[in-house]
Amino acid sequence: MQRLIMLQALKGQLIASVQALPDEPLHGSETMVKMAGAVLDGGAKALRVQSVDDIRAVKSAFPEIPVIGLIKQDYSDSEIFITPTKKEVIAIIEAGAEMVALDMTGRARPANEQVEELVELIHSAGRQVMADIATYEQGIVAEALGADCVSTTLSGYTPETQHRGDTPDFSLIRRLSQSLSVPVIAEGRIWSPAQLGQVLAAGAYTAVVGSAITRPQLIAKRFSDAMASYSEDV
Repeated sequence: MQRLIMLQALKGQLIASVQALPDEPLHGSETMVKMAGAVLDGGAKALRVQSVDDIRAVKSAFPEIPVIGLIKQDYSDSEIFITPTKKEVIAIIEAGAEMVALDMTGRARPANEQVEELVELIHSAGRQVMADIATYEQGIVAEALGADCVSTTLSGYTPETQHRGDTPDFSLIRRLSQSLSVPVIAEGRIWSPAQLGQVLAAGAYTAVVGSAITRPQLIAKRFSDAMASYSEDV
């Protein structure tokens, strides 16, 4: 029952992705806590946070705010990058996240670990599973494997979906929303409030917005690219 409460509270509420990898200018838990405070002041009701240190820091600063935790980790024997193994799952749970985001694209995991075992581990700890998927078929399988919600996070970032462009995958959101009984979370390439309205109209339960809010280097690049394009026309 506890697993259901968090998702019910997030229906129609903004989830902000607050992340900065080691090669990014804002990397560091102190900065992520400040960023989390800023997006919460702006109305976000939950946070998607990467790395043990950042999850712990954010939960310490904002203990009542739901956190979707993930760890981005490369392994030589797998293409999976988002929470690939049991090691990362345990670390996220121990750091205090209420939900664990898993790549559930069906690709082989490191050391041939099985995603069913990771889902069971997360649920046995009283936490929820967010399935990060890229295609309709993966979303159907993720629900069957026990995911508490399905997110379109990886649409556009796997070999079979790289053609999807720079806008949200409205078609995927619509199809999944019509087929699944678990909530469908829109995530990926949501750059404006207007697009946020479109994903909700397509049937999304709620949405995660990241780069458009919390990665200023990417926001600035969109403006600088536009400036360069306009300057060429002058």
